[in-house]
Amino acid sequence: MIIMSVDFGDARTGIACCDKTEMLASPVCTINETYIENTLKKVAEVAKERKAEKIIVGLPLNMNGSRGPRADLCEEFARRLAELVEVPVRMWDERSTTVTAIGYLNETNTRGKKRKAVVDRVAATIILESYLMYRKNHPEEA
Repeated sequence: MIIMSVDFGDARTGIACCDKTEMLASPVCTINETYIENTLKKVAEVAKERKAEKIIVGLPLNMNGSRGPRADLCEEFARRLAELVEVPVRMWDERSTTVTAIGYLNETNTRGKKRKAVVDRVAATIILESYLMYRKNHPEEA
């Protein structure tokens, strides 16, 4: 199944996708947009272009598992995205993905403008990898 993940942000939204075998999650693009309506349309377009069969949207819970305003905004984004696409949209815990993405970029010495351009799609890839690992370990829920 081709699954697409979304790391929704106020200014930049990262997108990643996996192959049909769900073995490899890869960064796709970063949508640079501050207007949520345009972001929604662009994410839906990418999903259609990539022939996504499911979309995973990162849910930024606090470290203690509680919800904050950002989690509510991401859920609203996912709900509205589900109205634009014909595939299931699911939320997925994304705690620490941006921190992990920054760690990966530090290891590869990716700095400055280059880092800013890729950090969100790397975070989307980490979200997708986490979801794919869950599916692999819980086939009864797939």
